[in-house]
Amino acid sequence: MVQRAMIFLLPGAIALSAIAWKPAEKETLAAKVRAKESYMKEVRGYLHEHPEVSSGEYATARFLQSEVAKSGLPVTKVQGTGFYAVLDTRRPGKTVGLRTDIDALPIHENPENLKQRKKWVSTVDGVSHACGHDGHMAILLGAMKILCEMKDELRGKIVFIFEEGEETGAGIDQMVEALAPLHIDAFYGNHLRSSIRTGEFFVREGALMAGAGTVSFDITGRGGHASRPDLSINPIFAAADILGGISIAWNNQRDITKTLTLGISQIHGGAANNVIPNSVFIGGTIRFFDRDEAEKGFDIIRRVAANTAAAHRCDARFRDDMDILLLPVVNDGKLTALAHSAIEEIYPGSTLTSDEHIWYAAETFSKYSSLAPSVFVFAGIRNDELGSGAEHHNDRFDLDEDALTYAAGGMVRFAVKFLNED
Repeated sequence: MVQRAMIFLLPGAIALSAIAWKPAEKETLAAKVRAKESYMKEVRGYLHEHPEVSSGEYATARFLQSEVAKSGLPVTKVQGTGFYAVLDTRRPGKTVGLRTDIDALPIHENPENLKQRKKWVSTVDGVSHACGHDGHMAILLGAMKILCEMKDELRGKIVFIFEEGEETGAGIDQMVEALAPLHIDAFYGNHLRSSIRTGEFFVREGALMAGAGTVSFDITGRGGHASRPDLSINPIFAAADILGGISIAWNNQRDITKTLTLGISQIHGGAANNVIPNSVFIGGTIRFFDRDEAEKGFDIIRRVAANTAAAHRCDARFRDDMDILLLPVVNDGKLTALAHSAIEEIYPGSTLTSDEHIWYAAETFSKYSSLAPSVFVFAGIRNDELGSGAEHHNDRFDLDEDALTYAAGGMVRFAVKFLNED
């Protein structure tokens, strides 16, 4: 009886030992990540010096594809500049998608960060990686090389995703369509975050980043000579009243317990001091975590704009793109727990819990959840001694390159846990 019991217990014991996280394995993985540190920094530097705006990332894509080819992975191009590559271990199992964005911003870079001259500065006038996407690419390439080296220790498949035009949303729909036939079981992404110190991570279940909607409408009157405003219908005064009315209604006609922000960023009308224009354009965004509340916000804007315009004998014409653009990034509960565990295993005590790090920015990563559960992680880049920590989309934005190693380690450990543990 004892011998039979041992026979039945032994397979289970083998299975458990195969997935246990031993100190030696932790040191081995940490060493593999450190070995790629200089590579990731070099890649990040090159990409930072050669930024390309959304949907124009042609040289960027060629460089990334050449690096993927060095790891022996075939590249599958998606419409535009996006592409993906698959590491197939040839052993049955799950499929995980690891994603980066690849575009820069139309922002002229200040060569100084918050304290000193930056290590890398854009060589392209008026374009810079002022959000950290250069770091994201370096992290994914570093993680890819490590995982390819670990191929014999893994099962299942890993899909490395390089997404075009995240800042404008230009590439996400094509990418989601292209990935659908791959039957990916989970998506993991990360974003470098200037409000978090280097070596720290933030991941939480539920909403992590806000959804976004576009505010886009014209107020049309009748232009004329500025010497006789009574013979024209001036849309500029109507636009001014509309913005004031929306501001008042925004504070009094919506649920104050639900976050909903309104950022008016554009108002254009007229080109000469002595000409009353025919129309004025008003543009901006709303950010939200509750879709119903977002719809209510759009109703407020439309109602106030239409009625106030009519009071000025003008018309409010809402453009086709005035709608919800992206839903919030919402982390799956099980994947969040797995990501938290993975990060703590390789970097104990590094995860933050305060909801102050929830971000009101929007991210196309939210759309991957239409294919499978997803989790998005923030990795800190703030280092006061180096001067990194300026807000994203700012000309002084810079990152502490040590963050690349931390982020790559978290990504690799998550992928290994997801693929190899039940």
